[in-house]
Amino acid sequence: MNTKVENVNAATSGADIAKYAVAIALVAGGIFAYTHFTQLHSVLRGLMAFAGMLLGAGVFATTSKGFAVRDFFSEAMFELRKVVWPTRQEAWKVTWVVMVVVVIISVVLWLFDLIISNLVSLLLG
Repeated sequence: MNTKVENVNAATSGADIAKYAVAIALVAGGIFAYTHFTQLHSVLRGLMAFAGMLLGAGVFATTSKGFAVRDFFSEAMFELRKVVWPTRQEAWKVTWVVMVVVVIISVVLWLFDLIISNLVSLLLG
């Protein structure tokens, strides 16, 4: 259960808007560097694009929405610790049950298709 009180209609400040613009510019700059500097080695170009995206994500993380995203992932990780995961043996048993059910349903659907197609061919002559 989430115990935090959230302000859904939080106003976006001017600083956040400026940070969004800088983050978008950094990502766009990384993509531009990747596409523009074709004479460089592809690994170096990839690193420039990755650096632009990483820097853009870093700037975005300092905004109010960035803090909200970090809180969301923090709470998701907390909830994952509460999950009771099946054992390996239980997972295999359930997997086999699913496979058998899929095969049975496939055969039933194939039989329905066969019957219906034969009926249609009989009706149409």
